[in-house]
Order: sequence, then C-alpha cells, then structure tokens
Amino acid sequence: MRDFKRFEVWQLSHQLTLKIYTSTKNFPKEEIFGLTSQIRRSFASIGYNISEGSGRNSDKEFANFINIALGSSNEAENQLILAKDLDYIEENDYQNLLSELTTLKKEACNPLEQAQRKLKSNYKSKLRIAKAKS
Repeated sequence: MRDFKRFEVWQLSHQLTLKIYTSTKNFPKEEIFGLTSQIRRSFASIGYNISEGSGRNSDKEFANFINIALGSSNEAENQLILAKDLDYIEENDYQNLLSELTTLKKEACNPLEQAQRKLKSNYKSKLRIAKAKS
C-alpha cells in the first residue's frame, strides 16, 4: 500500500485546495450552492482520487485513479476560468492558481507514468512466461 501523503502531487493538491477555499470565501452568496461549492469539490476531488488510488492494491487501479484526478483538474481549471470571467477572483489570483494547477497536472503525470511502465513491464514478463511454457 502506498502512503498518499508522501506523493508530491497530493501535497500540491492539498495546498491548492486550501487556497481555493480561501479564494472562494468572497464569492457572491447566491453562488454558495453553485460555483462556490462546485469549484471547491473539483479541487478537493483531485486529492481525494490520489489518496483513494494510493490505497488500491494494483498499479492498474492506481493509474486509473490518477487519471480521474487529472480529469478533476481539468474540471477545476474550467471552473477557475469561469470564476475569473465572472469577476469573482482577481486576475492576479487567477494566474497564481492556474500556475499551481498546471504544476499539479505535470506532477500527476509522474506517478501515472511510473504505474503504466510497471504495468507494461509486468505484461511483458507474463508474455515471456507464457511463451516459455508453450
């Protein structure tokens, strides 16, 4: 079992989620059940999926949850753009959050690529064993 707290991508996700909660405190009250709630859930979902995938037993499942986290990061980016376009966040804050989100996406590719390489290696090993038996 992997310790999700040791993954840099989870740490980045957690810090970014805390910043989003702070940034959305001043969103209009009528958005509390709309964009405020949705953007918070999207950013939090990134870390949730990394942690859940870390608890799975197979590299295939882990890779799948990292993929889901990447999907959540795209959803979060879309909502961040909407918040900026609605003037709910300042341009400078938007740029900083977007930069951190882009870094997070790049970091998420590291454990994903490692899991995929491991899966590919295991598959090739199984093929060699199967060929040797025939």
